[in-house]
Amino acid sequence: MESKQELNPAQLEVLDLLGAGRDERPQFDAVLRHQLRQTLEEALDPLVERAGDDPVFVSKHLLGQVLGCERKYVAEESQPFEWTVPIARGSVAHKAIELSIHRKGNPSPLELIDDSLASLSDGIDGLAEFLQTCGEVAIAELRAEANDRVTKFMESFPPLKPGWWPVTESRLRLEIIDRFIFSGKVDLSLGKAEGTTAGKVLIDLKTGGFSPLHREDLRFYALIEAIRVGVPPRLTATYYLDQGTAHPEMVTEDVLDAALRRVIDGVGRIIDLRNSDRPPSIAPGPLCRWCPALDECDEGRRHLDDDPY
Repeated sequence: MESKQELNPAQLEVLDLLGAGRDERPQFDAVLRHQLRQTLEEALDPLVERAGDDPVFVSKHLLGQVLGCERKYVAEESQPFEWTVPIARGSVAHKAIELSIHRKGNPSPLELIDDSLASLSDGIDGLAEFLQTCGEVAIAELRAEANDRVTKFMESFPPLKPGWWPVTESRLRLEIIDRFIFSGKVDLSLGKAEGTTAGKVLIDLKTGGFSPLHREDLRFYALIEAIRVGVPPRLTATYYLDQGTAHPEMVTEDVLDAALRRVIDGVGRIIDLRNSDRPPSIAPGPLCRWCPALDECDEGRRHLDDDPY
């Protein structure tokens, strides 16, 4: 790895963010995972009958949607999923970042992007089909956009040592009462717990600007990790590639409790709306401009008329 003198200021800031001596790392009681799981089970058990026979899948995206504008959530749930260049861009970039960690030598971002595209195209899933059929123009657009993201990552992050336990797109999954399934993928995971001492850092990579929802997304992941391993991550951070800045948060029991309450609230709303137990609430905001229900939503159109930006 380069010496500190060879790292740029943004990389040094990331290095300082990630580093922590053992005496600076929090410890958690070994019973914490059992307490968190029990609280979830007790809160969700009354919802089992209303949930029906099908599992209730919950992701950070669904939670953010249902706890925002419920009408937008309902409208989007009725839309079939389709791969697009903006959606595929993240998968291609994350695969390239994964290759940058494990490839020998010093490949350029575009070389990593091309290897990523080749790897992801060689499959039978929906993304592979999209990459195989989307055409040269879409591939060129995808290549350019993913290259921008990977280049900014490599400019902002120091080369990741194998001893840091780097994992890209780390999958998390938690099942409660064999009915409620919480899952997601962390963009970048570094470090590990040692006994009951927290050591892992969970990082989400974002383009664009800050949103409080990004912090909630990582709290959701921290909760799953705490129940899965028994020790929560010591730190979560959203890293904004366009700005070269991180928004970190130390993980505490209060943070996990907040995530727990949010999950319970979100699951209840998902079941309410899936069963049509009540009309969806409406919460106009900047995302109205991308809502499938905008044409029929007076509140959303008024909001955009009053605040078009």
